[in-house]
Amino acid sequence: MLQITDLSYSVAGRPLLVEASATIPEGHKVGLVGRNGTGKSTLFRLIRGEIPLDAGEISLPSRARIGGVAQEVPSSEVSVLDTVLAADTERAALMEEAERATDPTRIADIQTRLQDIDAWSGEARASSILRGLGFEVDEQARPCSAYSGGWRMRVALAGVLFSQPDLLLLDEPTNYLDLEGALWLEQYLVKYPHTVIIISHDRALLNRSVGGILHLEDKGLTYYTGTYDQFVKARAEKRAGQAALAAKQAAQRAHLQAFVDRFKAKASKAKQAQSRVKMLERMETITPPEDAARVVFTFPEPAQLSPPILRLDAASTGYEQKTVLQRLSVRIDQDDRIALLGRNGEGKSTLSKLLSDKLNTFDGRRVSSGKLKIGYFAQHQVDELHVDETPLDHIRRERPDEAPPKLRARLASFGLGVDQADTLVGSLSGGQKARLSLLLATLDAPHLLILDEPTNHLDIESREALVQALTTYNGAVVLVSHDMHLLSLVADRLWLVKDGTVQPYDGDLESYRAFLLQGEDRPTKPQKKTKKQPVSRDKILELRAEVRKAEARVQKIEEMREKLSKKLADPALYEDARVGELETWNKKYAEVMEASDRAEAIWVKAMETLEKAESTG
Repeated sequence: MLQITDLSYSVAGRPLLVEASATIPEGHKVGLVGRNGTGKSTLFRLIRGEIPLDAGEISLPSRARIGGVAQEVPSSEVSVLDTVLAADTERAALMEEAERATDPTRIADIQTRLQDIDAWSGEARASSILRGLGFEVDEQARPCSAYSGGWRMRVALAGVLFSQPDLLLLDEPTNYLDLEGALWLEQYLVKYPHTVIIISHDRALLNRSVGGILHLEDKGLTYYTGTYDQFVKARAEKRAGQAALAAKQAAQRAHLQAFVDRFKAKASKAKQAQSRVKMLERMETITPPEDAARVVFTFPEPAQLSPPILRLDAASTGYEQKTVLQRLSVRIDQDDRIALLGRNGEGKSTLSKLLSDKLNTFDGRRVSSGKLKIGYFAQHQVDELHVDETPLDHIRRERPDEAPPKLRARLASFGLGVDQADTLVGSLSGGQKARLSLLLATLDAPHLLILDEPTNHLDIESREALVQALTTYNGAVVLVSHDMHLLSLVADRLWLVKDGTVQPYDGDLESYRAFLLQGEDRPTKPQKKTKKQPVSRDKILELRAEVRKAEARVQKIEEMREKLSKKLADPALYEDARVGELETWNKKYAEVMEASDRAEAIWVKAMETLEKAESTG
């Protein structure tokens, strides 16, 4: 069991944790969540004992082993498999000692311990973990120096998983995994035999792999039982209750203060007035929850172009005459939302570069509208920002003729406020750097936006804001992401990159997830019972427009419902004198809920019609 008691810690005089306490039961899988900059990674360092506490205590069972991925493995000539095997230091030491031990008693002890820790299956277990993280068997024999930093991070992750510490601390492990690796990790963590705490902004992982959420907010820790979605619901109910209590207390204070102000000068009422003054002094203030600053992404609106905006005709491409993709015949229209699926190394990033005109075709044609503007975002662009310049410097270089107030407004539209605008990029968080890169990618109001792993380093609130921005964006979107939540909410077309080409994927994201987890050679396609007449492209575009209208209607009604919920949460509304008003608001709420049901039914029907049309289009 991990026990955190009255923990306090400050950085440069700024408190991150103040008398924070939490208990994590042994064997539990817990997600550590909180906004960027609240101190989640610092808490991990405190638990590992890397930095001293200011006050409080962190206790674990004696001899408990703590493990985590601090950095990538070195670029050595040791094979990937041997590097992972060496991560279990006890096993490695015992195996080495077994080679040279001569004392019969010690040999017996070594063999018993090796048996207890299942040492003889170690190589098979290590190989299985590496396969789950994307290393084929033949690749595991290659030296670590043959791989990039991102792949060596996977080796480091494999090593700590193989060593099976009693407390496993993982800080955003999916940031350097593809979709396949992220799904494998979800399944692995569920079966992990010891305690796990994982910092993650991957909503799907937090819903499938953990049974508790440790929330770091307002310099304190609160433990919630359940998945992330259950945490969101519980927290919302808690905040609503706190707001209602604060409002009720404010009304009581006002009533008591009004009596004091009215009668404090009258001798006959002085005693009662003084009594109420004392009541006011003894009353412990209930603070209403502060609404966090709303996270935003505001993409500029592109002009409309005639379809298709981009087309590939029997195209092939690759690097230095090595063909990676061939026989590509696809088209993109301005209202398309496309997710690129495929195992690592199949060519998703290559296709993204071809679509963005960063790669030339070897054969065939790439045809695009003469006015087409393309925005391209990839993780490497975040790393290529100028660390010795500010975000304002970056955007001023792109818009030298714009006045500073307008440049700052552009930064603010991507959540980079006054403080961040003038901060050197080297001092910004990973999420803030990603925001700046997204701003630069969309500055010219592109008709086609290509995003390769856009959610790395973005917290959950930022990911939700990105989803909202992309669903209302009037340009085409092509997505490569390991974030299933993002793909499910944004993409309405799926392309499978496999065997050197690209084809529409007939299933949905859940069927693709099942395919990845089962390790099949190719996704199972649904059986086509009868051949249907193809639906015209114009009709599909018309149906998509209907779906968007239905979605907008549902969203508008949901906004009305939220406003009414806040109104009904007002304690003053439940006073006897306002019974009639309460009935009116309850009636309006019922009407909105009925309208919500109708709107959702229309939206579902529109979606079903569109799906049927696209399956025959």
